[in-house]
Amino acid sequence: MTFKRSRRNRGRKGKWKLAPSALVPALIGVLGLSIFLYPQAASWVSQLNQSKVVDNYERQVNRAHPSAAEQIKQAHAYNAALNAGAVYKADTNVPTGAGKSSNGKLDYNAILRTDESGLMARLKIPAIDVDLPVYHGTSDATLLQGAGHLEGTSLPVGGSGTRSVITAHRGLANATMFTNLDRVKIGDTFTIEVFGKVLAYKVTETKVVEPTETESLRPVPGKDLVTLVTCTPLGINTHRILVTAERIEPTPAKDLANAHATSDLPRFPWWAVWLCTGLLVAAVYVWRSGYLDRTRSAKDPAPTA
Repeated sequence: MTFKRSRRNRGRKGKWKLAPSALVPALIGVLGLSIFLYPQAASWVSQLNQSKVVDNYERQVNRAHPSAAEQIKQAHAYNAALNAGAVYKADTNVPTGAGKSSNGKLDYNAILRTDESGLMARLKIPAIDVDLPVYHGTSDATLLQGAGHLEGTSLPVGGSGTRSVITAHRGLANATMFTNLDRVKIGDTFTIEVFGKVLAYKVTETKVVEPTETESLRPVPGKDLVTLVTCTPLGINTHRILVTAERIEPTPAKDLANAHATSDLPRFPWWAVWLCTGLLVAAVYVWRSGYLDRTRSAKDPAPTA
């Protein structure tokens, strides 16, 4: 009798059966891992989409009408006609342009325009792995695509007495953008590629201001400035981070050499490795549990009369 039961038990070990007691914790584990990795995955996908846009930027500039040279000329004329800079309004996430062009023939939205999306330029900040398209304006829809140029401030083509203001979101769950702008330090550099020109800037000042401060974004006579703006603290947005940089002339050779290069962002998707590892561990756990459950059942003693 014992010999026959042993043979019967060995036969049962080879059959797999789903163990509900293992499936539930495995699903919970996979769900928890997915929630944990979602911000990284969403940011990676966002960077991938933005990289596709900037990689296509030069081709769009070459097809632009009027030509790139003509639009650069118009941009300088627009800047010369501006009569103010930008101001903050309380409880807003972005500053408000206060400048107006005295030349009514110069339409802001028609200058430095490559396509219907309003793509204007490319911003690269190596210190924090930023490579973003820059669009006209700072509407909510625009800032979900990339960085926005603040209308009412100088267009980003350089020039004495100009200050261009570029803003982007910080702390979005599905995009990085300016999340790490607070890590930029004095002495760091960034570049703006705009209609064939490559402008390099060196950070000279970083500060946090209240929305009521109105003088921080105005042009300074004799200086060629760009200020990057985002909100802080994360999720509260009561203050603004301002990173101001001054033009480096001539543009360094390394920046010219790296101009128009294919974006190297996003980096390797380590989140995908962790997700695949988690799925594999969960699958092995469920698979093994199916055999172990059958083995335990087979070892249970038969009821005696």
